[in-house]
Amino acid sequence: MRVKKAVIPAAGLGTRMLPATKSIPKEMLPILDRPAIEIIVNEAIESGIEDILIITNRGKGAIEDYFDFAPDLERSLEKSGKLDTLEKVRYPATCANIYFVRQKETKGLGHAVWCAKEFVGDEPFAVLLGDDIMVGETPVIKQLIDAAEKYNASAVGAQWVSDEAVTKYCSLKIDELENRIYRVSDVIEKPPIEKKYSNYAILGRYVLTPEIFDILEKTPPGAGGEIQLTDGLNSLCKVADMVAVDFDAKRYDTGNLIGFMETTLEFGLKHPEVGPWLREYIANMK
Repeated sequence: MRVKKAVIPAAGLGTRMLPATKSIPKEMLPILDRPAIEIIVNEAIESGIEDILIITNRGKGAIEDYFDFAPDLERSLEKSGKLDTLEKVRYPATCANIYFVRQKETKGLGHAVWCAKEFVGDEPFAVLLGDDIMVGETPVIKQLIDAAEKYNASAVGAQWVSDEAVTKYCSLKIDELENRIYRVSDVIEKPPIEKKYSNYAILGRYVLTPEIFDILEKTPPGAGGEIQLTDGLNSLCKVADMVAVDFDAKRYDTGNLIGFMETTLEFGLKHPEVGPWLREYIANMK
C-alpha cells in the first residue's frame, strides 16, 4: 500500500461561524496570515502526498482562486521588489498538484468523500477534514499512512475524548495491536453514553481503501438525514482490516468560534514576529 493522493472535504456550509461564512468559505478564514486550508494542505504535502483533491460547493470559489496564480498582484510585488512576499503569494499555486470538484448537493461528509471516486480510482487515499488543524512533531496523516502501510489496512485518527464529546462524535470498538495502534471492529455514530464502545473517537483524519466508495454508494442517510462517513466506516471495518491510530499531536477545531480563537491565539504566541508582541499585549491587558 502506497498513499499518494489526498482528499480535503471543504463543502460544508460553515453554519457554526456565521455570519462571516455567509460570503467567506470557513476554510479561508485566516490563522494569522494564512487561511486554515493552506495549513491542512501543508500537512498532506509534508506526509508525502503528491495529488490533492479539494471538495467544494457553491460559494467556495475563493478556495480555487487562492490555489491559483494572481498575475496582476505578482507583477506588482515583483516590480516593487517585495520578493519575500511574492514567494509566499506564489506558493499555494505551486506547492502540489491540486484539483477541485463540487459536491453539487449538500448530502453529508460521506457523500463528499464519494465525490472523489473518479480522482482516487483504485488507490488508497488520505482524507483530511477542512475544519481540523493538527500540530505535532510528525504530521498526523503521516502517522496514519505509516500504520496503514504497516498493517495493509484502512486507518483512522483517534483520541480519547470525554463522555460528552463521544455523544457528539463517535465511539470505536477496539483491541490493542501495539502502543497507540488498535484494531477497529465496530464504529457507532453519536451514541448515547450507555451504548458507547469506548471513549476513543475519530477526529478528522483517515486513510481509506477504495472499497469505501461502493459502500458509501449504498449507505442510506443517517444522522441529520445525511450520508455519514462514519456509517460507511462501520461497514468497511466489517469486510476489511481497519486500524485506529491514537495520534501524537494537538487538534484544533477551527470550525467553531472558541476553537478558531484558540487556534489563532496559540499560533500567534508561537509566531517569531507576532509572539513577543502578543505576550506583552496579554500581560498588559486590563
